[in-house]
Amino acid sequence: MRTLSTLLLLAAAATAQIRTVPLPGKSPIVTFRIVFTTGAAADPAEKPGLAALTALMIAGGGTKDMTYRQIAEAMYPMAATFNVQIDKEMTAFLGETHSDNLQAYYKLIRARLLEPGWREDDFKRIRDNAVNQIKGGLRNNDEEVGKEVLYADLYKGGPYGHYNLGTVTSLESLTLDDVKQFYKAQYSQSNLFLGIAGGYPQSFLDGMKKDFRALPEGASFRGRTKVPESIHENRAVIVEKDTRSVAFSFGYPILTTRKLQDYPAMLLVASYLGQHRMSGGVLYNELREKRGLNYGDYAYIEHFPLGGFSMEPPQNVARQQQIFQIWIRPVEPPTAKFALRAAIYNLDKLVKEGISQADFDRTRAFLLKYVNVLTRTKSAELGYAIDSIWYGIPNYVDMIKTALPKLTRDEVNNIIKSRLRSRNLVIVAVSNNAEELKKQLASDDQSPMTYNSPKPESVTEVDKVIEKWPLNLKEENIRIVPATEMFQ
Repeated sequence: MRTLSTLLLLAAAATAQIRTVPLPGKSPIVTFRIVFTTGAAADPAEKPGLAALTALMIAGGGTKDMTYRQIAEAMYPMAATFNVQIDKEMTAFLGETHSDNLQAYYKLIRARLLEPGWREDDFKRIRDNAVNQIKGGLRNNDEEVGKEVLYADLYKGGPYGHYNLGTVTSLESLTLDDVKQFYKAQYSQSNLFLGIAGGYPQSFLDGMKKDFRALPEGASFRGRTKVPESIHENRAVIVEKDTRSVAFSFGYPILTTRKLQDYPAMLLVASYLGQHRMSGGVLYNELREKRGLNYGDYAYIEHFPLGGFSMEPPQNVARQQQIFQIWIRPVEPPTAKFALRAAIYNLDKLVKEGISQADFDRTRAFLLKYVNVLTRTKSAELGYAIDSIWYGIPNYVDMIKTALPKLTRDEVNNIIKSRLRSRNLVIVAVSNNAEELKKQLASDDQSPMTYNSPKPESVTEVDKVIEKWPLNLKEENIRIVPATEMFQ
């Protein structure tokens, strides 16, 4: 006999509504963001990469009735797109088509999402591509591999502790049955957001919702969080590979996410210190503009994948846990130690001195304009809307534009003192001569700068402080890992 609580749960499930994010308009381009709130964090501990392989099979394989090649041939004359983006908590399927082709296009993507073909030849092709992406892609990208090693170190042993694509060994051991089981367990109505924008009729969206009722109502339970271990002293990982430069990433976990009240203040702090791919940040000005050390230096309070290829933050990479991170885009080996010291020195200076009123006003004015750029495409607007629902916050742009004018310099400086630090860091370097770099980082020896042309006294006087800045790295806390072994 069913209990009252069981009956209530069944009734709730029967009346549950699929979450939709509709942005109807007059544009002839119809944009889709179909997001499942599952990803690499749901991988079984012994099967990293399973969520990614499942998503890649859906986006890059055939359906029950059509092969991958037949789908590609059908989509080609439409000039339409369909891609997938995989992260820890979200898997997003992104697509666009002209409204004239809407029904034909939707028929293809609907079948991919709801009736995958699960062909063995697709599986082998996609799995091989994923393995090659680790071996020939990630490992050869100095900047991205450094950032991924940083996350893997900080979140070791937890659901965020592995690369989204997993490892070579795990991928090679996964089977088509593993993928089918993950799809059955995680691709559910309760994990689904249907985002659509552009010139579509309401009847089309109604039909979509009806179609996706074919998915199971609820996803299998899974543990989703593990508090990262505390960092009690500086430590470093040097990824050794054949490269001409040295790339640094360093940071530590933070409590800040978009649903905490300190988020707007931390957003302002990160922008002031190093707005991504912008020339107005302190780090950019001090390391590149004044000293010509490298290409760029940026700070982050949220995950920002593929930063070397993107100008603006991606959407649907929402996470329950974030890190504060500084990214030093590659420097020449002779100046590597000085560059690292300079970044930590400027971080320490910010913690101790805070932001001046003029810099606070300037950064806030910039952000109030910059946030408008973030949703200039319908795909981005859909992405931010879905993320806001996931975090349980108001519309992101509105939230920031409401919060920033209310912030004061004192509030921001208090947040800096409570959230930022220049010690107890994890530092990742990607370098050729790893043993030599290890000796340098473990030594208190000075690392003086030399320039091809004279520098102002205001620069050289600060250099005298930076060249002696303590890195507080013990030799036993620096480990070297060959790039060929990373994510193996």
